[in-house]
Amino acid sequence: MTAIDLLRSVLSIFLSSVAPPLSIAAAGYLLGRVRDVDVDGLSAVTVYILLPALVFETLVTTSIDVGTVASIAGAMVAFTFLMGVVAWATDRSRGQEGTVVYGAAMAAAIPNVGNFGIPVASFAFGEAGRSTAVLFVVVQNLVLYTLGIYFLSKGRADGGHREAIRRVFGQPVLYAVLIAMTVAGLDAAPPADGTIMQTLGMVGDASIPIFLLILGLQVEKMDVGATVRQTLPTVGLKLLVAPVVAVAVVALIDVGDLAVTWAFVVLAAGPSAVTPMVLSIEFADDPDEGVSTGDYVGTVIFLTIFGSLPIVTGLILLARSGVVA
Repeated sequence: MTAIDLLRSVLSIFLSSVAPPLSIAAAGYLLGRVRDVDVDGLSAVTVYILLPALVFETLVTTSIDVGTVASIAGAMVAFTFLMGVVAWATDRSRGQEGTVVYGAAMAAAIPNVGNFGIPVASFAFGEAGRSTAVLFVVVQNLVLYTLGIYFLSKGRADGGHREAIRRVFGQPVLYAVLIAMTVAGLDAAPPADGTIMQTLGMVGDASIPIFLLILGLQVEKMDVGATVRQTLPTVGLKLLVAPVVAVAVVALIDVGDLAVTWAFVVLAAGPSAVTPMVLSIEFADDPDEGVSTGDYVGTVIFLTIFGSLPIVTGLILLARSGVVA
């Protein structure tokens, strides 16, 4: 591959997968500069209405090859668990307490597979990449809307085990997953071109730009200088450690398909997902002093969007070169 081909690949990935979500986040940032927008209200709409529709519609309409589903799902759970534990231990060793510790763990362990990972994996690995990304989204949602909400709620100053469980079972996304799995198992999904699925698709699709607008609005409210200094350890874990952990996981858990294996590693190396920030705004508490959980996670997302681009690009080029098979 020549230098010109390399430059074209980098530019293509940036324009097709990074520039569009960045432009939406930038619009949210600019809006926050001129108007006082209620970010809490937007996050509540996303969590309780838009996301359940997106999850249900995705699960019911997406077909994933059942031959490697179990091993891929196992690899994703292992990666999420390992990165979460490493990030949690790192922040605890730095003296962090409360919900910030759990927000940092989610930011390090949950890559942006939705609006970033799906187009990148599809571009790089075709249908195998897209299927892997969709399954990653499903596994992430199950983890985030159960364990993620539980730990954020339990880590609050007024939190507790019973209250945390109550919050988990109060989330529509959990029921959207259960209903979708039941409908898919019974092969009773409504027609894809019917009114029900088209309405759900329209509502669910709205969650992605709203996520990004919330990110821009949150960045506008931050004391960026102070927040960046605090988040650098988590950013380093996401950019440098996550790809290594992903490689180790697929070395131990044989996925079986080389394209799926590479797609998994590339997806894991992507920037932090926006969903943990939205959940942090909704469920975490703000400390009396210092950086809030929402600001912490939002800064990690912002920094890893740029920091992960050369890493992801390098992994894709390595996969295409056939050097590692």
